[in-house]
Amino acid sequence: MEHALKGAGRLVKAPESFIDPAGVQQVFTEAKDGRRNFLRTAFATAAATAATLAHAQSNPVPLTGGDPNILQLPEHSRGLGRPVVSDGYGKPSSFEANVQRRTSPGLTQTTQASVSFAPLQSLFGIVTPSGLHFERHHQGWWDIDPSKHRLMINGSDEKMLKQSMVFTMDELMRLSSVSRLHFIECGANTGMEWGNVAVPTCQYTHGMLSCSEFTGVPLRILLEMAGADFKRGRFILAEGADGSSMTRTIPMELVESGEVIVAYGQNGEMLRPENGYPLRLVVPGVQGVSWVKYLRRIEVGDMPYATKDESIHYVDLMPDGQHRQYTSTQECKSVVTTPSGGQLLLDKGFYNISGLAWSGRGKVKRVDISVDGGRNWKTARLEGQAMSKCLTRFNMDWVWDGKPALVQSRAMDETGYVQPSTRQLRAVRGTRSIYHNNSIQTWLVQENGEVKNVQLS
Repeated sequence: MEHALKGAGRLVKAPESFIDPAGVQQVFTEAKDGRRNFLRTAFATAAATAATLAHAQSNPVPLTGGDPNILQLPEHSRGLGRPVVSDGYGKPSSFEANVQRRTSPGLTQTTQASVSFAPLQSLFGIVTPSGLHFERHHQGWWDIDPSKHRLMINGSDEKMLKQSMVFTMDELMRLSSVSRLHFIECGANTGMEWGNVAVPTCQYTHGMLSCSEFTGVPLRILLEMAGADFKRGRFILAEGADGSSMTRTIPMELVESGEVIVAYGQNGEMLRPENGYPLRLVVPGVQGVSWVKYLRRIEVGDMPYATKDESIHYVDLMPDGQHRQYTSTQECKSVVTTPSGGQLLLDKGFYNISGLAWSGRGKVKRVDISVDGGRNWKTARLEGQAMSKCLTRFNMDWVWDGKPALVQSRAMDETGYVQPSTRQLRAVRGTRSIYHNNSIQTWLVQENGEVKNVQLS
């Protein structure tokens, strides 16, 4: 690793907010004509400006003479700091204020039925801070009084359960709990890339993805308390308490495995309101829409419910015009977060290629990295122990020679499934889908160090 210290390259972070309100309106206008060029043009201009500012403000070590940051004792080494508990709830450093979840301009017409994207390119490890967790809402979010919230369990007929039950939050939180790390990914994550390159940074291509430690009661325990008939009742219907009345069918085998959790905790504290406080369903490996927020009711039935959000929405349009339904599992997928779109490599030399991999079918077994567009692959290092249906961090040493490079990652899970290329996925699914795009992502590192989102034909 000596070369890592001697020839380490410098990297400028991707700009966080690359478009202003006037630009958003123009995106809406141009989207009606099917044009996306404005987004890329606006980003390119902002990226160049951001790169110049970042370099100017980075306090580089002087080429000659001493470094004033060492020779002059800073104020924080000479003065009295702020008092303990200045804030009852800790906040990030002011120098990290740009690391935020953000909406994508032109994606939705209303702010209530919209999405926020997690800044994957700015995060470390596998856990997403609760305040940066991505959001997907269908009618806005609520801060619900937990003392008034109830969870109802009933059957589709009177014989499906021995007894219907209603739980208060206090009653649920007195039961035996489990805490588990799992990723959650919106089924539409990377959906804007189906037809062509649509967005510039990792935050917008893959940011409908987060990973947390969730705490709660396994749903199976609650159904057993109600005396559910597991032979007849092969499906459950989960219903949320927000205005969209989100309802989703979930196969009973997932519940029987013990993985499905009625969760009230996230990352060691109560759920955030944007993430379903005070109660949400956790369905590991399944697209996020099934992780019903503000959970208020569970119904046990003997067939899929074909609700509006699984018969009209969240279906996959196939090349022959038919729709795939109930395709909830999130297939094996990965993305390089550094270097990634919008970042800038200032020097030749050593860099650490890093990213995230995940699979809805179990553990990530291996991740390969290519810097020449998939002609050659090298196996990456996996950080820590891979956990089932959880993000896995990977990295690999790379010495950039200043020439163009096409950086990719390709994940394999424990079932042997290998993440497909864009060409392979389109051969089966076409280009008109919205959901379940798990193809290999390509970042182009140009000779000037700028990193762009590209697709290989």
